[in-house]
Amino acid sequence: MPEPVVDILAWLKAHESFCWWLTAASAAAFIGTLVLVPLLLIRMPPDYFTRKQDHRLNRHPVCYWSAMIGKNILGGMLLLAGTAMLFLPGQGIITILLGVSLLNFPGKRRLEKRLVSLPKVLATINKIRQRAKQPPLSVPELR
Repeated sequence: MPEPVVDILAWLKAHESFCWWLTAASAAAFIGTLVLVPLLLIRMPPDYFTRKQDHRLNRHPVCYWSAMIGKNILGGMLLLAGTAMLFLPGQGIITILLGVSLLNFPGKRRLEKRLVSLPKVLATINKIRQRAKQPPLSVPELR
């Protein structure tokens, strides 16, 4: 066998426990997205993309910043998982959309609207919502 293959096999044998944990975590993440993504899409209000957002929150600063940091960490994890799912089994585009919706950055709202306006993405989301007897998402026309 070529030397790099032997090195990889030796590393895998030396770190067998780590590989099993990584496999289990990967399987759990895959199953988690199969459950979490549809659940979040079903709970999303039908006018989420057409209503005006109210960003004023009357929370204690510690609670506000804790929620913002946690939300952005979860969004980043979903974004990375969705990107991986473009090449691995899973709902990549929809997971990316959910990850982006949790992150805070300039131009986010416009990007969300553009992603959800893609015909295949919107059709998939609305099919999931229809199975749960939820009304379809209303999407604004992009300018």
